[in-house]
Amino acid sequence: MAIVINIDVMLAKRKMQSKELAEILDITPANLSILKTGKAKGLRFDTLEAICKALGCQPGDILEYVATE
Repeated sequence: MAIVINIDVMLAKRKMQSKELAEILDITPANLSILKTGKAKGLRFDTLEAICKALGCQPGDILEYVATE
């Protein structure tokens, strides 16, 4: 996939656990895991906004484009 989701990186930088972020976002840990592993087919802007607010970061800190051949 050309879009990489770096939630794990930001969680580590903020010393926060996935479970804590899931609670803040009011989503299940399973749904957060789907986002973290890149298996999600899409990401709503309000969810991205909530993630950025919870982690104190910008969307570019979460999403990264990697060219594939």
